[in-house]
Amino acid sequence: SGLDHMSVMIAVGLWAALKGGKAVVAWPLAFVGVMLAGGTLGMLQVPVPFVEPGILASVVALGLLVALAVDLPVSAGVAIIGLFALFHGHAHGIEVPENAGGLGYMAGFAVATALLHAAGLAAGLGLGIRFPGLARAAGGACAAVGAGLIFGVL
Repeated sequence: SGLDHMSVMIAVGLWAALKGGKAVVAWPLAFVGVMLAGGTLGMLQVPVPFVEPGILASVVALGLLVALAVDLPVSAGVAIIGLFALFHGHAHGIEVPENAGGLGYMAGFAVATALLHAAGLAAGLGLGIRFPGLARAAGGACAAVGAGLIFGVL
């Protein structure tokens, strides 16, 4: 359904907004960059183990990181986000429609991802700073979506 991907993209933006500083730029850029590398691997049919479980784990984990307002160093956040981005990118890469050009397709999912990160950032910076409980509740909702997907409820 894409709900898993959308939830994670918004969660990255929310978490970056809650962290502030360099994370506002570094975490979304890390996701997009590593996602493009994963997409390339997928398009080349290079196997990456545990893609689907990794995607589902990313929904729960990033949701919890937001819900609990976990404050990690920017570099640790980049590593976590990068790992999950590899799985998301690989899934996009192996799903390239036959009639799509590779570069155009990759540009499309990179821009869509960046826009979803921006939506999460905007919500986090706009509401999350004044009402951090709302941003954290959105993280909880993301984790709940992940659990629902894992258990086949969604």
